[in-house]
Order: sequence, then structure tokens, then C-alpha cells
Amino acid sequence: MPEFKSDSPVMVTGANGYVASWLVKGLLEAGNTVHATVRDPDNSDKVGHLTALANQTKGQLVLFKADLLDSDAYDAPMSGCELVFHTASPFVIRGVKNNEKDLLEPARLGTKNVLDAVNRTESVKRVVLTSSVAAIYGDSADLADSGKTAFDESDWNHSSSSHHQAYSYSKTIAEKLAWEINDAQDRWTLVAINPGLVLGPSLGKTRSESMRIFRDMFNGSLFPAAPDLTFGLVDVRDVAKAHLLAAFKPNASGRHVTVAGTMSYVEIARVLRERFGVKAILTPRFTAPKALIWLMSPLVGIDRSFVSKNVGYKPAFDNRYIRQDLGLEFSNLNDCVADHFQQIIESRNK
Repeated sequence: MPEFKSDSPVMVTGANGYVASWLVKGLLEAGNTVHATVRDPDNSDKVGHLTALANQTKGQLVLFKADLLDSDAYDAPMSGCELVFHTASPFVIRGVKNNEKDLLEPARLGTKNVLDAVNRTESVKRVVLTSSVAAIYGDSADLADSGKTAFDESDWNHSSSSHHQAYSYSKTIAEKLAWEINDAQDRWTLVAINPGLVLGPSLGKTRSESMRIFRDMFNGSLFPAAPDLTFGLVDVRDVAKAHLLAAFKPNASGRHVTVAGTMSYVEIARVLRERFGVKAILTPRFTAPKALIWLMSPLVGIDRSFVSKNVGYKPAFDNRYIRQDLGLEFSNLNDCVADHFQQIIESRNK
């Protein structure tokens, strides 16, 4: 059972990311010294919100330049750290030109490079890995094929590949590699957080992929009808809290399905119209026929295989373990969706 020194620094990779920024905020507010790795510490547009947080809290922030593909980049920022949060990984779903170069290689080599540095750094006692439910399942149809009523921590994504659902495949191979490296030693423990689609306000100027996905709800791209797609959702602030609990609870272990609940496009739109009225007038009101979505999908860059295996299927998630192991209580999803949409409105008005 590891015990952590309160005065030891902690390292966060990809510290200016969507989830990581909220994690850094929590660490700084608790008084921790945070060794934050980013691609460019001098880019104020990317890291300015982190330095502002440090100025407003009792913690200390030290920025380090690091690239996922650089095998030597993490030794210096990791020096003296007992806790390592590895959040950095590409989250790109649309417009990917080269799956291997843009998704698989950074996810795989980034995980290897960080954990190789962990093996070289004697002070490290625990690693918290930001994985995804994408490592648990690839297509919503997988649930029906499994014969189960809900996905849980025992499930692994077996349906994705470098050619189908490449992002999900990248998360799968990265997490599997992390467990392999962890199993080969006995000095440090690994805890994985597996969030669904993360929503909620962003602290920095960098917009998450989920911001881009749900911007379609604002601009009328899905009006008046949307595909019958259901998402496992979670508040970004809950995901950050899960990381903190996973780090500092001595007995925390294993993988953690981090999903508060599920909602479809039309269900999300209903919440937004109730909260925002005319501002949400262009949100979808109806479910489009699957046959129509399948027919038109190539015109908008969506594979028909994705439509076949996801549209019309309703994934479900068992989140009992994270509530038991970490004691996490999830926030209200309606409030989370509203907060997310509010920031999209504000960004459009700037």
C-alpha cells in the first residue's frame, strides 16, 4: 500500500489538455507542486491558463517541454515525483489523414516513453493513466454481441483496428501496453481511468474534440434530425476528480468505467431547449432514419461500417466499481450538458 509524501512534486503529462487542466487546477488548489509537461511552455495561448491558475492558488507550477515521441523527454520532469498522471494522448476523430502516424504511434510510443521513464525513476510509486471507454468497447453493437447488459471493467475492445475506429484502437493498445509494463515490475502501481465522452467547460483556449462534436448541435448541422447515436457521458470535472482519487487513495486499483449515464443527440437537444430556449432552436428534434444516414455518410466523411455498428444501438455502462473503489459521486448530466453548451455559445459570441 503506497503512502505519498505531501511535499513531493507530481507530474502531469499533456498538462494543458481538456481534462488535464482541471486536474492541474485541483492539484494546485491542494498545494501540490506540479511538474507539467507541454509541447511548448512558451506558448501563452496554450499554457496561459495554467500559469494563471498557479498565481491564484497555493500550489506551484513548473512547466517542462516534452513530446510524446521523445524517449528522453520525461526523465527531468519526473525527477523526485512519487505520482505520475499520464493524460497526454491524441484525441482526434475527424479529419485524420494517417491513422498510424497521427493516432497509433503517439498513443503507443507516448505510453512506452512515459512508463520507461517511470521505470528509471526510483521515486515513482503510482501512475494514473487516462484511458477511455474506447479501450473497453469499439462499437455500440459490441454490447449485444457480448450477451451482457452493460460494459464494465472486465471488457476490452476487440472490434477496433487500425482501419476501423482507429482512435478507439489507439486507446486500447496504449492501455494494454501500460498494463504489460506495469505487470513486469513491482515497485509502482497503475490505476486507469476510463471516461466516456467528456463534456463540460474548458479552462483553456484549446477546445476539446467533444467541443467540436457538439458544436454541430449549435450551428444547425443536425437540424431537424440527428443520427440515432447514444453516448456514454461524463463531466470533465468528475473525470479530474476521479484522477485525484485514483492517485491519493492508497488502495485504489484497476480500471474504472467513468461514465455518469447515456444520452442520445435528441435527448441532449431536449435538455438544451429546456435550458436555453431560442438559443437552442437549431438543435435536432427528431431521429433520422438509419437507412438515410447510411446512404449519406460517405458525403460527410463517415464510414458506413461505423453507421452499421453504432447507429440505433444503445450502449450501457456499469459504473459501480468506480463508486465503490474511489468513492466518486457523479454530477448531474443535464447540468453538465448545459455548461458545455453555454461555453460553445460564449465562444461563438467572441
